Amino acid sequence: MNKVTDKIRKEVSKIVYQFFADECEVELNEIDDTTDIFQDLGGDSLMFLELIEIFKKKYSLNIDLKTIGKYNVKHPVRTVGQLIHTQLLVIEHENAILELD
Repeated sequence: MNKVTDKIRKEVSKIVYQFFADECEVELNEIDDTTDIFQDLGGDSLMFLELIEIFKKKYSLNIDLKTIGKYNVKHPVRTVGQLIHTQLLVIEHENAILELD
């Protein structure tokens, strides 16, 4: 588990924004926290998996995809801001994220 600092918050936001800009072929300035990943960007659930892998490597996370799936069933992600928030929770709590409910 990692302590989420302002530096980590900024890193995660930057990575998520850049990821969607690259993958969805949109300008970075067209994305904000309220951008709907599916409707506005044409994103899909496989992108979530790619981002999870990026963050697992970057922050040496020990989390099962099944755990993230269970969490997302109760806390669906539609916007870029929601995704960033969920990713920060994963970084901070890893598999214990399910205990937050």
